[in-house]
Amino acid sequence: MNKTTIITGILATLAIAGLLFWGRTNGAFTGPQSGISSGAAVLTAEKNFYDFGVISMKNGVVSATFNVSNKTSADVLVTDIVTSCMCTAAYVVGEGEKIGPFGMPGHGGPAPKANVTIPAGGSKTIEVQFDPNAHGPSGVGLIQRVVSLTESGGGTLELGIKANVTP
Repeated sequence: MNKTTIITGILATLAIAGLLFWGRTNGAFTGPQSGISSGAAVLTAEKNFYDFGVISMKNGVVSATFNVSNKTSADVLVTDIVTSCMCTAAYVVGEGEKIGPFGMPGHGGPAPKANVTIPAGGSKTIEVQFDPNAHGPSGVGLIQRVVSLTESGGGTLELGIKANVTP
């Protein structure tokens, strides 16, 4: 091996190590941020974050519900509901109906439009399901996922989940 090959290998290793260090998280997840799109979200949630704690892959899919309210005097149209990962699905639940699943855009084709209206002064329940087996055996450890509800006016409400996945 010549010096150039050795130096190139060392530099490549340092670059990869630097990227891994720069991209790591410190484990602190404060939850999603509301209204990060071009407009502030009109919709609100009683809670916008749920921590499942420690969950086992062998127990399968877990779910959490979020109550999303429209405290304005006008109906709000939720045009899109998307998740940050294919392991997560969202549903709109209420009045004997379950609309969805809504998932990550690009997985299984284009994301369907939600087109769900939350009436003035009303609310809808968003059920978020997480499948700890979706990533296979390498999917253990801390996970953090976000479900984004985009309003026709451009505002976005984000709902987050967190879990520590064990085999």
